[in-house]
Amino acid sequence: MRKFWSSVWEILEVVLISVATVFIIRTFLAQPFLVSGASMEPTFHDGNYLIVDEITYRFREPQRGEVVVFRYPKERKTFFIKRIIGLPNDRVIIQQNKLRLFSNGKEIILDEDYLKDSASTAGSVNLELGPDQYFVLGDNRYNSFDSRNWGPIARKDIIGIVRLRLLPIKQIGIVENPSY
Repeated sequence: MRKFWSSVWEILEVVLISVATVFIIRTFLAQPFLVSGASMEPTFHDGNYLIVDEITYRFREPQRGEVVVFRYPKERKTFFIKRIIGLPNDRVIIQQNKLRLFSNGKEIILDEDYLKDSASTAGSVNLELGPDQYFVLGDNRYNSFDSRNWGPIARKDIIGIVRLRLLPIKQIGIVENPSY
């Protein structure tokens, strides 16, 4: 009988350690994210399974061009995936289907290779971001609900940076972010 209880205890230990490990990883280090919709095409498609790094932004601030997962400002239970275009204190201007960015009074030219060739940025925006705000856009500018619709996102709402694509298997790999 002693052997039986010893075996049960061993199994319980393994289960408890496994559950604790998964909890710590998912809560503090990384978590999965399933893309829903077409707003990030051609970079990500509906059904792509991604891993979001939650630790990097504890040591540095988000950078322009990074793809992030964040809480939707108007419904905090909903998560979105978009690309950071405007950083704190930037001025974002969108007019005549053209995106213009200004940082410290200087215009920044973005080489947006990730967009479809014919993509332009529709909308009308003239906004100076606050010290804790980010302007995010989907890569599929014609089919994206983003900062053009509901304004900038707060730093506290950013969950993490997309680091890895796991599905589909043909596209498994590290997610590269542009450097402007």
